[in-house]
Amino acid sequence: MPEAQRIPTGVFWRGIRALGAFVAVLGVILFLPAGTLRWAKGWLFFVVFLLLTVASSVYLWRTNPDIFEARSRIHPGTKAWDKVLMAFLLPSFFAVFVVAGFDAGRFHWSHVPLGMIVLGYVLLCVGFFLSVWVYRVNKFAEPSVRIQTERGHKVIDTGPYAIVRHPLYAGALLMCAGIPLALGSFWALIPAAAGALVLVVRTVLEDRTLQAELEGYKEYTGRVRYRLIPGVW
Repeated sequence: MPEAQRIPTGVFWRGIRALGAFVAVLGVILFLPAGTLRWAKGWLFFVVFLLLTVASSVYLWRTNPDIFEARSRIHPGTKAWDKVLMAFLLPSFFAVFVVAGFDAGRFHWSHVPLGMIVLGYVLLCVGFFLSVWVYRVNKFAEPSVRIQTERGHKVIDTGPYAIVRHPLYAGALLMCAGIPLALGSFWALIPAAAGALVLVVRTVLEDRTLQAELEGYKEYTGRVRYRLIPGVW
């Protein structure tokens, strides 16, 4: 693993601790609202999501370990408007699991057909794959919006960036639709839709920022016309 050796081991273990904390939080916000550990759809989702996360982490550690440091924290220089958006985005993301727990795990307000649940897992996996692809090719994919001058920030136009300008958000939108369906909750689509709206606003503002402040990005928009959906927008 010659590439991974360039990154301090401390970063790896910090990532492991963060993963453990995330898994613990995910378990709590899923099963506490459900009121029971005997929720088959919840356990299936939990295991699938955990396997996807672990497999992608191992793959990225071997192929682009820089991304672990990039995504380890909110870095100085983050745009003020992005901090505001994140204050809405993160609660809406966690609310998806809470609402799904109450709905599918406890009160059964909605009934999602098996075919829709399968579709949810397909959307989840495709969105996950797209996100990992982004992290593989773009070491500048930090969790917040800023111009990373100290890291030699430059335009990435390979991989998924040759198709749309914001493939990470495209993948996140697929997961916004997929997670509620996979958990068997139509009601959880409401906070997911709120999160998706924030992502669209973030796409617009980030694109404007990059065009104004990142060298070569405006020319890139001439080569790759669409922000999120090929042929649409």
